[in-house]
Amino acid sequence: EIVLSVKVYSSSSEECVHDLQGHTDLVSGIVRNPSNHLQVYSCSADGTVRLWDFTDGILIKVQPHSLPRSFAIAASFFAICTLFQLVAVHLPLSGDQEVEARELSAVLCDVSPSGAASFGRKVRVVGLPGTSVANKFFLKPGNKKGAKNAFTCVSCHPKEDCIATGHEDGKIRLWRNFNQKKEYTYSTLHWHHGAVNTLQFTPEGTNLLSGGIESVLVQWHYTQENQKDFLPRLGGAITHIAVSPDGSLFCTSHSDNKITIIQSCVKVSAIIQGLVKGEGVRTDLTIDPRSKALVLNGKPGHLQFYSLHRDKLLYNLDIVQQEYIHEEGLDQFEVVKAAFDTRGDWLATVEERTQKGSELEINLKLWAYDEQTQSFMLNTTVTAPHEDQIIAMCFSPSPEITMLVTISFDGHFKAWLLADHSDTKAEGASWSCDFVGGYHHLKPGCCCFSADGSLLAVGFQEVVTVWSPSWELLTTLSQPPGAIRELCFGRLSCSKYLLGTSTKNQLCCWNLLTCSLEWSTPVDVSLLQADPLSENMAAFCSQSGCSDLFVFKPGEPRPLYSQKALCTGKVQRAVFAPRDQMLESCEEHAQWLNRSQLYFLTQHMLMVDDSVAVTPFYLLLGKHRQQQEALTNPMAERIQLPQGSIAIKELLYTPAHVLPSASFLCSMFVRSLLISSSSSCSDTSVQMETRRGSHIK
Repeated sequence: EIVLSVKVYSSSSEECVHDLQGHTDLVSGIVRNPSNHLQVYSCSADGTVRLWDFTDGILIKVQPHSLPRSFAIAASFFAICTLFQLVAVHLPLSGDQEVEARELSAVLCDVSPSGAASFGRKVRVVGLPGTSVANKFFLKPGNKKGAKNAFTCVSCHPKEDCIATGHEDGKIRLWRNFNQKKEYTYSTLHWHHGAVNTLQFTPEGTNLLSGGIESVLVQWHYTQENQKDFLPRLGGAITHIAVSPDGSLFCTSHSDNKITIIQSCVKVSAIIQGLVKGEGVRTDLTIDPRSKALVLNGKPGHLQFYSLHRDKLLYNLDIVQQEYIHEEGLDQFEVVKAAFDTRGDWLATVEERTQKGSELEINLKLWAYDEQTQSFMLNTTVTAPHEDQIIAMCFSPSPEITMLVTISFDGHFKAWLLADHSDTKAEGASWSCDFVGGYHHLKPGCCCFSADGSLLAVGFQEVVTVWSPSWELLTTLSQPPGAIRELCFGRLSCSKYLLGTSTKNQLCCWNLLTCSLEWSTPVDVSLLQADPLSENMAAFCSQSGCSDLFVFKPGEPRPLYSQKALCTGKVQRAVFAPRDQMLESCEEHAQWLNRSQLYFLTQHMLMVDDSVAVTPFYLLLGKHRQQQEALTNPMAERIQLPQGSIAIKELLYTPAHVLPSASFLCSMFVRSLLISSSSSCSDTSVQMETRRGSHIK
């Protein structure tokens, strides 16, 4: 997930207090303002350094610069690590919000792309503008086979002339006497078996904290280097460490997009977990019908249930139920497929493992929802459900039966039926294979149920087969040359249509009443997704290294919405997520988002295509000019205040010192309440919003 904002969390409640938005590209570093403990600087690849009041969530100042990657700050200047330089930048004194920093001085010109900066008690350690670098430290290449001395991180002692550096070989070196030209010395600390990812001294310099791939926080005693304390099993590789100003709290960030709050290396007091960042997403993006959570791969061997509305991880479900060993080259089970039935009573998962010199191992597992534990419990495990890899699976939406269909490269699709449909509890239900189907020894590629479960469509290479619930082959549908990649039934008033994409860059629509091709268009659709709450369908098209989005209804020739160059790269997964409350938008280009939000996954990020909610604050200030015109012209269109407490809260929760005067707001607010219900709806717009993880946090 690419982070475009700075989030402020409570270290006690774990809740997000503010979301500081303004950067337009990757936020690469944050640091507190040493002159004001209520302010924080952030740098971004968008070429700006921004100063925020993080207690009120207000942007104070913007300072343009060229592609900052990371930085450290002193009282009057900050040092920025750009692509290959360490640059000292003076902070100009100005009351303007946007101030360009003109006094720049290059300190080092051969900084590696992963370079880091740190200030000690003497600022000249990193070099002031107009001064030269005091010394450069070198390490000879290791004489031993496999030794790696490359620098990975740095931290300066706050009270003494000492610099701690971390290295790829897992060693920590403490440098001293570096003011004596070439007479510098260093001592070595070694515990980590992998690279040292991060180092941080405590405020008084009595301890040094280190972290790496071992998921263990190590606390080294500065005056007694042989003594150290450990806090193990933190759950993921440690990437960064921060310490509170009074030294009472430590904070570690992890490779799985997690932040851990620790009380003086004794115990974990809080965990802020974003969207779990794993090795990759093998499952589709799925919505849990019960919790409305987004479900996808999480920790190794797990599925994560992530609340999109709260932007918070609910829980991880252990699917593989085996201890995961963090070792490269070791073949272990991976969760590759997941699907829910329409009621959320059942979850189906597929896990697989490929070992060298042996056949593919596949397990199909059926999980029943347990009301007492409010989670899913394993009900049935089917070993080797197919003779080859499972390509796709889906539940029948019919309320009369509980059935799962799986398709495989072995040339067959199988229907798995719940024997006792009335008993969905784990102790009373049992699953069995009800039917095995195929078509002329062709390999299936995709499958899909109609909205009422009365039809099953299975694509066998260039042929689409349509089956009844009694497993009668009703018809076959032809299409232009090319293997079928995806199938999707229309919804509601468009339920008579079946859409499919092919490898020959064709999007086809069949009419199931006439069993004929209704229309087709030459477009390279990489992903097709239907909104379960409307007739709308979203098609992602790949072109010139970017992805375009088209939203349409199968029965209408004109798209409802289109967006060229939506994102770079190819969209890999997508899903429509239902809203908590339906939006009342009457703009044609935004109506398709009234009931649902469209989330999609690229190679680098999870994104959402969403409508901007119209708030009272937006109406009162952003539409002030239109209201003035409406007052002078009784026939002019007026703006309707949206109903609901969420919109009202957004106005009330805005910090008072940034609001206009109460008399200015009050008169406009009262006039808004007097607008008749027959007035037209306000304008809405479509924006792209990047999530933490996220948020791929």
